[in-house]
Amino acid sequence: MTYEARRQAQLTRLEVRGLEFQLYRFAGVEPRPVVLLHGWGDSGATWQFVVDQLDPRHTVLAFDARGFGRSQWAADGYWFADYLADLDALLDRLVPGVAVDLVGHSMGGNVAMLYAGIRPQRVRRLISLEGFGLAPTDPDLAPVRYGQWLDQLQQGTDFTIYDSFEHFIEVLARRNPRTPRDRLEFIAHAWAAERADGRVQLRADGRHKRINPVLYQRDQAEACWRRMTAPVLLVAGQLSKFAQWPGPGADSPDAPDWLRAATWVTLNDAGHMLHHEQPRAVAESIDEFLR
Repeated sequence: MTYEARRQAQLTRLEVRGLEFQLYRFAGVEPRPVVLLHGWGDSGATWQFVVDQLDPRHTVLAFDARGFGRSQWAADGYWFADYLADLDALLDRLVPGVAVDLVGHSMGGNVAMLYAGIRPQRVRRLISLEGFGLAPTDPDLAPVRYGQWLDQLQQGTDFTIYDSFEHFIEVLARRNPRTPRDRLEFIAHAWAAERADGRVQLRADGRHKRINPVLYQRDQAEACWRRMTAPVLLVAGQLSKFAQWPGPGADSPDAPDWLRAATWVTLNDAGHMLHHEQPRAVAESIDEFLR
């Protein structure tokens, strides 16, 4: 059974910052767009399931991040700050001077939260799905991390190649047992392409798998979050490791203002890939918040 999309995306290519990006535009009557940022290894295309459940009046924009999906690969590898710069440049080209409603999942949620603090005037509403930052890191880990990065530069990194689309779909089904078969087929064809030898290769640059030699700086992320001015919705899957974040601390007088003011939603029967597993519930949470 093939997934039947309710809303058709208008596909365009746009060059910014020296790379070509694949854009997905879902037309609506609202001039202010809802901008969707996908997670690591994902694609803007798989927001289709949520878009089909959103209020059709929304104009929706999504894109494949550099080195993922159908966007161009970067010749010199990937650094997190580039995702912020790409978003900034794309918004300047597509909706100059407009404060957008920004939605991100996982890595995209972390990009969205940082951007909302760095460019608060560009974000009207912020929604983060399973993208709440990482745990603080120990500086003593730096020598090992740099060594791992140097090793990977020498040895190379790459994604798994699958025997066929059927094989890839079986792997996805084991990883995401709550996602129906028709959506898994859609995801498989969004994430991968058939090679000349009949095997299936991901549309993702293997250099994304290089470990980041720079340790995560939680204090710097929180400094950005404190500058957010947009109302914030945080959404987690009940079965995800993030389900208890931020937990009771959000009600503590010691919690930062942005966190105490944020709206917190936990979706039942959903894990980390909640936008694939429970797209209607995700869309309903977004619609209610935007209203």
